[in-house]
Amino acid sequence: MGQTSLQQLVFLSSLLICTTNQASLTVSLSSSQMFEGQSVSLSCEEDDSSAGWTLRRNTTRDTRTQCGAEWGQSAGSSCDISYIFPWDSGVYWCESREGATSNTINITVTGGPVILQSPVLPVMEGHDVTLRCKTETSSNLPAGFYKDGSFIRTEPEGHMTIRHVSRSDEGLYKCHISSVGESEPSWVTVTGKPTTTYSPPTEAPPPVTEAPPPACAHLHLMHRLFYHLGVFCPYCISTFIMVFLYRHRATGNDRPVSMAMTPPTQADKGLDDEYDDVIAVVTTEHHF
Repeated sequence: MGQTSLQQLVFLSSLLICTTNQASLTVSLSSSQMFEGQSVSLSCEEDDSSAGWTLRRNTTRDTRTQCGAEWGQSAGSSCDISYIFPWDSGVYWCESREGATSNTINITVTGGPVILQSPVLPVMEGHDVTLRCKTETSSNLPAGFYKDGSFIRTEPEGHMTIRHVSRSDEGLYKCHISSVGESEPSWVTVTGKPTTTYSPPTEAPPPVTEAPPPACAHLHLMHRLFYHLGVFCPYCISTFIMVFLYRHRATGNDRPVSMAMTPPTQADKGLDDEYDDVIAVVTTEHHF
């Protein structure tokens, strides 16, 4: 009994955590790399405000620290950082009171002269993505781009667009501007498209040769059926009753017939003799 109650409690707790896992972390700057001194705002976009979402992070200095305690300024389910430092680099996420978590965002803060602006959130497979190499004062200087340590190409305006990204485009990117410096590397994540399964019909539906009768036609047919039943049923019932009564009377009138023969009287014998004389005369006259 105790084990069953414990299992039910664990099930309900897991169900509660699943139902509250409905928040996504967004960032005000559309880049995973930032210059030191910039301001940034992170927000938990939530479907259920009663879940109590808060911002947490892991950095090289601390682990699972909450916004407002040692860093940032908490404002409900948002967190504002007015001046960001290199030690603020790390992994950020939203977490509810029940322990459910949102997606994570990696933020890199550099004190150097060059950053690579790359998408904060994963890129959908098949979409285009643009990487920008910029300084604090300019974003259109010629720059060279690298993936996983290998040189890709140099772009004269400082930005490179990858058309129709695929899983093979996922990796660690960085950029370099001559006579200025090199950016920190940033990981670009590519996610697959949501798949929808479609099963074609095994055989085509039969062609429709004529339109189905309207509802009023069905009512008319039912009316005719009840009309004929009302007319012919009394006739059938009365016929059945008459046949039944006739058979009953015929069976009741049949009485046993006596087979005993009474002997003929003298008068009967005289009639028989006269009948024989008449037959003999008629026969004689026919043969004369």
